Amino acid sequence: MRSKFYSIFILAIVSMMIGCRSALKLYQKGKYDEAVEVAAKKLQKDPGNLSLQNTIIEAYRYAVNDHESAIASYEASNNDLKWEWIYNEYASLQRLYDAIYRSPQVYQLVQPADYSSSLITYAEKAGEAHFERGLAWMRNYDKESFKNAYSEFQTALKFIPGDQEVISRMNEAYGLAVTNVVILPVTRYDFQFSSYNYDYKNYNDRLISDLKYNSGNRFVKFYSPAEARNLNVHVDRVIELQMQNVMIGRVSETRKTREVSKEVVTREITYKPDSVVKVYGTVKAKVNTVERARHSEGSMLITIRNESGRILWTDVLSSHDDWYSVFATYTGDDRALSDSDKKLLSRKEEFLPSEGDVINYIYGDLISNSSYKIRDYFNRM
Repeated sequence: MRSKFYSIFILAIVSMMIGCRSALKLYQKGKYDEAVEVAAKKLQKDPGNLSLQNTIIEAYRYAVNDHESAIASYEASNNDLKWEWIYNEYASLQRLYDAIYRSPQVYQLVQPADYSSSLITYAEKAGEAHFERGLAWMRNYDKESFKNAYSEFQTALKFIPGDQEVISRMNEAYGLAVTNVVILPVTRYDFQFSSYNYDYKNYNDRLISDLKYNSGNRFVKFYSPAEARNLNVHVDRVIELQMQNVMIGRVSETRKTREVSKEVVTREITYKPDSVVKVYGTVKAKVNTVERARHSEGSMLITIRNESGRILWTDVLSSHDDWYSVFATYTGDDRALSDSDKKLLSRKEEFLPSEGDVINYIYGDLISNSSYKIRDYFNRM
């Protein structure tokens, strides 16, 4: 029991020594803020540690001196971001105050200054500066400038949260920055088969939904024509999707026959209990293999136009479906078959996918690819 208590005591002493050295080391490296925070935390557990007391007093003095020097330098600057820089310096000073304030003994020892009033003052100045920068961007009246204005108003709200004028201007900037895109219903150009009347509505809805909720760009919004009309949206871009050259291929069939043979034991002759003679013979079989394949393909033309109808970008996407089936039968002696022959013979004849299934696959693939291409185009704006 005494041994266990002694080990815990030694561990506590070592921990305090390491904590002391860590704060001192940070101080010696000129990392005064970190030294103050580490020393303040350690002093809460060991308030009588003279080394830590000396470290925190000196580290705090140098930290305050560094931050106040930076503040004086920023105040002399003509940069309109200087208020934010000054705010950040006061925020660092206030963090030191908060770290020391947690321990009454440390607080009495260091007697740190409370900078909360300065934080309020410079938060307002920083917020006003970003608000004015946002207004300046708004006056350029183009999409990119509206995006910059939106960002400035967002930053302003971090300093002056809840300010109604900033919120109003931010919403206005966002509305002007957004590119509204209408996706027209998919049309078809030509088919090599005319008996299949295909409904594209599900694919239209799927594409719009995918782009609407996974656009990757908060400044781009996608609508169907009906949605755009109902919401009275100003249309900036129009996307046309046209299915082209959809072709269901013909089935090609290849039949092959091959002979296989193997030496096997045909019978055994027993002369005595300990004398058995095996008689070998050749067994044969014919393996009849049938291979069937069909290649189907389709393409889609994507066209993006501006509000006046001018073509901005086009691309042609392609997709294909390749169906393949192989099965086999045999005649003759099954002992002549190899393991691979038996594996092939175990395969059942597969039914040809319907025309509708093939079209579903090709159109689904084209819609998925078009979603990716459209998203990539607008993310490069």
